[in-house]
Amino acid sequence: MGKSVTPSEPGPFLCEVWPWAGLEPAACGAPATEAGAGPRLGGAVVGAAMQQRQLRWDTLEALRNSSKGRLKYCRHWLRDEDVLEGCMSPLMLSSYSGWVLDRIVERSNQEITPSKTSTPNKSTPRTNQLPLEKVTSASHQGSSPLSSTVLSETKGNNGLSLLEMDQEVLPTLLPSKVTEVEGCIRMYEEMYRLKGKEGLRQRQEQQEQMVRAVYDLASEQLKRFDELKELKQHQEFQDLQEVMEKSLKETQGQQEKLKEEHRHRAKVLNLKLREAEQQRQRQEELERLRKEEGQERLRRLYSIQEEVLQLNQQIDPNYRHKDLPKIDLSAYSSRGNQICGLVSGLIRTTSERGFPTQVDVANTERALQEMRGLISSMQQEIAAAVEEKKRRDEEEKRQKQQELLKKSQMKAQSTAPAQLPGGKQTKEGLQVKTDESIMRWYQELQDAANQCVTSFSEISNCKDNEVKKIKTDLQKAATIPVSQISTIAGSQLREIFDKINNLLSGKSVQSGGRSVSVTQHPQGLDFVYYKLAEKFVSQGEEEVASHREAAFPIAVVASGIWEIHPRVGDLFLAHLHKKCPYSVPFYPAFKEGTSMEEYQRMLGYQFKDSKIEEQDHFLKRMSGLIRLYAAIIQLRWPYGNRQGTHPHGLSYGWRWLAQMLNMEPLADVTATLLFGFLEVCGNALMKQYQIQFWKMMLLIREDYFPRIEAITSSGQMGSLMRFKQFLEECLQKKEIPLPKGFLQPSFWRS
Repeated sequence: MGKSVTPSEPGPFLCEVWPWAGLEPAACGAPATEAGAGPRLGGAVVGAAMQQRQLRWDTLEALRNSSKGRLKYCRHWLRDEDVLEGCMSPLMLSSYSGWVLDRIVERSNQEITPSKTSTPNKSTPRTNQLPLEKVTSASHQGSSPLSSTVLSETKGNNGLSLLEMDQEVLPTLLPSKVTEVEGCIRMYEEMYRLKGKEGLRQRQEQQEQMVRAVYDLASEQLKRFDELKELKQHQEFQDLQEVMEKSLKETQGQQEKLKEEHRHRAKVLNLKLREAEQQRQRQEELERLRKEEGQERLRRLYSIQEEVLQLNQQIDPNYRHKDLPKIDLSAYSSRGNQICGLVSGLIRTTSERGFPTQVDVANTERALQEMRGLISSMQQEIAAAVEEKKRRDEEEKRQKQQELLKKSQMKAQSTAPAQLPGGKQTKEGLQVKTDESIMRWYQELQDAANQCVTSFSEISNCKDNEVKKIKTDLQKAATIPVSQISTIAGSQLREIFDKINNLLSGKSVQSGGRSVSVTQHPQGLDFVYYKLAEKFVSQGEEEVASHREAAFPIAVVASGIWEIHPRVGDLFLAHLHKKCPYSVPFYPAFKEGTSMEEYQRMLGYQFKDSKIEEQDHFLKRMSGLIRLYAAIIQLRWPYGNRQGTHPHGLSYGWRWLAQMLNMEPLADVTATLLFGFLEVCGNALMKQYQIQFWKMMLLIREDYFPRIEAITSSGQMGSLMRFKQFLEECLQKKEIPLPKGFLQPSFWRS
């Protein structure tokens, strides 16, 4: 039993596997191949080389554990030199090797035929000469495809002829076989050298690919390492930043606490300072109030003294009434002088000790009351003395008034009494005064207008330049847009309406290049209400009186503003009734003590340089006002709220017409007003009241028109004839045409 082969001592099986390969030790799997590849790998491929070496050792271990690796070999077999003598001797190929091989092949081909004809007895002894060829060919079958092919072809061509060759030929063939074997060996060596070189190249390529893969892997690992390192640095930075932020927040929190404490302390100090300041201010205010009260009391004393002196001046001891020469007022004068001395003494005493007290004021007020009582007693005495004389004068005036009343009734009396809308007949003719309910309504409107004037008295009477400027701007902003109303285009009319509405709504509007608003003064809105309503009425007596078509654009704007701002409508009616009392209708009565000029102003006449206007101009103004009123009651702003009712609609027009027909007509005035009203508003009343309206028209023609005609003189027939012609045409056609200048729907698209 010999010693087993170990990986460190490779046995003969390694050389036996590749006996003629001519390869490098790496081809046999020896570990020495690592030395050439190591320097090329560098430091980056050390791990891969170690894995490759381990793989080779595993291969050797597997070969060792194989069946051939477990064989026992004699370690002293080299002592038998004759065993390897033939193999160790150098073999040389002769220059005639090729020729020898060709001869052997030709000779073998020539002996094929005789060998086939030989007997079995001759072929048997030659079988013993085949071992050399078989051994030679057999020793190379598994190693070279070329030798196997040659031998197979020789066997295929000769068959059994080679076995039947003579033993005598063997000595001659032996050198030829050696030469053949040598050539085959060289061919096998060259083939395996090329094969080994190709394998080595493939191994090198594999190694390079492996190196590249390892390099790529190492690069990726390096990148991952860098990324991990960067991530770790980023995390550390974030942790550090969080720590810093936390520290900063804590610092800020401490600062906020300190600031809060500081604010609290400052607040406490401010409260203390404020309390001290308030205490000081209260003391100053009390002192100021005390002084003001004292000064106010002193002023009150002075005003009382002034009033007492003025009252005392009314008591003249030498006064003698022209109608009562026997009255003596010396006692009243003496007592008045005493009261004046008392008041002067009180004021002198209080001035010496400072400000007067409330007791001093009460004493002076009692003195004033006594003085007033003294004056009242004196006046009562004078009145009692005058009463008798006055009664006699009143009796005479009453008689004169009765005579004037009889004359006026005889002039206004008509031939037949008119029928009221309710169907009742008046026993003593038509009314001279309007109904009490309408008069109450008229008086309420006038009171509302007077209250409005009182409400903006400050802005109206103020002498401050700034307030005057505000008043002027507001008046312009309210009146100028009304003056710009025309029938040019509906869009322009809408701009004017929006401007007026914005002004009344408290918004700023542009006027004269400046921004104006009613909020600039507390009384600005009332002032604008009043001036706007006054301007609408003024447009009626000026613009509408000259151009009748202008009534409709002015009326539609006024109606829209009236619907949004009802107070403007009330003030408009108050101004209208004041300028044209016939729009109530209302005939002002002549009162005793009233001058003729004042009474004519009450009737609506205007005076210039103490001269009354002409009758034609007066009728023209009254017609313009009543036409504007008739247009307002039938028109509504087309862009407003159509759900609600008209604030002053056709029902008021029907009431006005009925009331006019129930009152005594006035020469020249009644015909002008009825004609203007029906020409503007007749079409709307016809559509609204239909049969009742035509009954009213018949009543006018048959009953009321004769009354007007009866009191109209020959010089006043112009208006009466126009009214008569209008009535006849309407009743004949059973239709009242639309008034000239009526706003059609197409107007609002312009």
